[in-house]
Amino acid sequence: MIDHRPIRIAALYHFTRFEDPSALREGLLDCAERNGVRGTLLLANEGINGTIAGSDAGIGKVLDHIRTLPGCDNLEWKESRAAEMPFHRTKVRLKREIVTMGQPDLDPLQGVGTYVDPQDWNTLISDPGTILIDTRNDYEVAIGTFEGAIDPATKSFREFPEWFRARRADFEAEGRKPKIAMFCTGGIRCEKSTAFLKSEGLDEVYHLKGGILKYLEEVPEAQSRWQGECFVFDERVSIKHGLEVGSHSLCRACRRPLNETDLAHEHYVEGVSCHRCYPERSEEQRARYAERQRQAKLAEARGEEHVGRKTDDG
Repeated sequence: MIDHRPIRIAALYHFTRFEDPSALREGLLDCAERNGVRGTLLLANEGINGTIAGSDAGIGKVLDHIRTLPGCDNLEWKESRAAEMPFHRTKVRLKREIVTMGQPDLDPLQGVGTYVDPQDWNTLISDPGTILIDTRNDYEVAIGTFEGAIDPATKSFREFPEWFRARRADFEAEGRKPKIAMFCTGGIRCEKSTAFLKSEGLDEVYHLKGGILKYLEEVPEAQSRWQGECFVFDERVSIKHGLEVGSHSLCRACRRPLNETDLAHEHYVEGVSCHRCYPERSEEQRARYAERQRQAKLAEARGEEHVGRKTDDG
């Protein structure tokens, strides 16, 4: 069935070698702004990563531009549709890493794990000998994951190497060589996590090609091993099978997903706090968020968009 929703969303990443990412920034930002495309793109010496949204033609122009960048001619991306624009502005940021793991000598271009297509993923993770690891952060795992997956309970991807090293002896119990399968939202974190495991001397390492997004797009719900919803880093908040928008809302203070029970908690105040971030923020911060929320409501009443509604504290 053809999806006629007007907004085209492209999630992409590509590892390549950019000698001077800063020289690429202005041209990419200009192309996105001229074509009405919003979202965030990250540039680093190791490549490009991000999610953008706009009209079909606008997204096409930006993807064409990215394919002209060094080593990006074979760029791949994942697409979905939305009824409304899921981003408030356009950003092209320079970073040390396009996904931060804190392992500066790790180079996915030198070798990653074995890609597994979504159609073959169920067979792999159904094998009792497979150790299945979710590489995402704890708040992402909380709203959905694959049946039987290990949750490292990490607050950030930087914690993953230390977590794995601490657990490695368990995985290699009785002298066995573990078979490890890993997954993440779009695939980029697994490029680094599988490269990391291989650098640690493990050979039988697999990852889900295209990530959870590709799996939810291609694997029928009746055959799925996925449980719950998948967190995404835009205004959709979460998605379900078929890449349909999920049921979660977003805390504007900490950027964590919230379900109906969370919204009913005494510490939830729209745009100000939720039960998770309430003890993490000061009264001064919550007062600042409350003022930002007030300004957002005034802008909404005027029919304007208040781009300051997001916070950098999360």
